[in-house]
Amino acid sequence: MQSDITLSNGNDVLIIDAKYYPASGNTQVQYDKHTLHSGNLYQIFTYVKNKDAEFGETPHKVSGMLLYAKTEEDIQPDNSYRMSGSEISVKTLDLNMEFAAITEQLNAIVIECFGNVFLCRR
Repeated sequence: MQSDITLSNGNDVLIIDAKYYPASGNTQVQYDKHTLHSGNLYQIFTYVKNKDAEFGETPHKVSGMLLYAKTEEDIQPDNSYRMSGSEISVKTLDLNMEFAAITEQLNAIVIECFGNVFLCRR
């Protein structure tokens, strides 16, 4: 298996896996409560831990993100978790916008992870 996007700046890495569930929505309902699809969390966690192991003892930071396309669902995922020492975040990207606004959303993700190191420009 291979992630959709991997961004890196030196030994800082952000692994992104994009998801879209138009019919069922970005969350699932269990016991009357909305939850994330556990298989997606397991998948991004596996990507992060495998990349983490590649660095060995070298100082580094590997994070993961599930990036969902916004749906009509009332609940849109936007959370961060620490799983076995690794940061795993879940974000929603609104694709029903002008390209410049989509670019701003993507740049905000990069800035949050790496600072202003490289950005998409118009």
